[in-house]
Amino acid sequence: MSPESRSSAQLAEPRAVEAQHTGVRQAPATEPAAGPEKTGPDKAGSDKAGHSTPAPRSGSLLPRVRRALLTGATKSVAILALLALWELAPRLGLVDRTFLPPFSEVAQALWGLAADGQLADNTQASLARSFSGFGLAVGLAVPLGLLIGWYRPVADLLSPLLGVFLNTAALALLPVFVLLLGIGETSKIAIVVYACSWPILLNTISAVRTVDPTLLKLAKSMDLSAPRLFQKVILPASVPTIFTGIRMAGAYSIVVLVAAEMIGAKAGLGYLINASQYNFAIPQMYAGIVTISVIGVAFNQLLLAVERRLSSWRVPATS
Repeated sequence: MSPESRSSAQLAEPRAVEAQHTGVRQAPATEPAAGPEKTGPDKAGSDKAGHSTPAPRSGSLLPRVRRALLTGATKSVAILALLALWELAPRLGLVDRTFLPPFSEVAQALWGLAADGQLADNTQASLARSFSGFGLAVGLAVPLGLLIGWYRPVADLLSPLLGVFLNTAALALLPVFVLLLGIGETSKIAIVVYACSWPILLNTISAVRTVDPTLLKLAKSMDLSAPRLFQKVILPASVPTIFTGIRMAGAYSIVVLVAAEMIGAKAGLGYLINASQYNFAIPQMYAGIVTISVIGVAFNQLLLAVERRLSSWRVPATS
């Protein structure tokens, strides 16, 4: 036996005797020594303290992009089909292209109006009137609707009057607004306020009156005061229905304004459409109509984003 092996055996004997007395099993001498202790996360995704860390998912971005593209393509099919029909119908002689020019000619007219500044000036005038009337309608109709929906005496007092004005079309009162307020900005903003107030008011009243009774009983059992009950239960539960009326009012604010701008206005998209019709500039007329449609869609998407923001507390229903 070599000196090295003899010294190893002599060192191993005391360790074996000590292990027999303590009952601890001695590891075999041939077992390899453990390497240095790891301080970072291992392959399974756990760190030194034993906490699991999420492993990076390769290729997770590509499915998201595919889903986004598929959703966008699905939502754009109907619009693209309409534009294709609009382009082909006049060229194939299905309609008279004098009264319905191809979409490419309308796009050229739209570009020309944008280049010479007419489109921006008229759009700015219409948006200023529309947003002013819409904002005033929201500021007036939402508090009034909450008041009518929550307090029965107020509802009994104002319901007959509201029924009279509700069944009177806004455009039917346009000559009255012009006679009383003139043909300036005041009458146009006032007619927008009148048209937008009714859908907001009716949906706000309905939202307050249709709050889940279970929520009300639970809140009252916690001895909440009337202001706290209104703030914590009524308002959050009413937001989706109120925003339904607000979105309807957003569409009304543009439609009614365009009709009002066709009477006694010197700027605005309604004035642009009306003037183009009188001058038989049909592509420019359709360019104004397309602009109104784009503004309406953008405004609706903005209101949807605000609604999702204010309704972020809601838990989506799961099957």
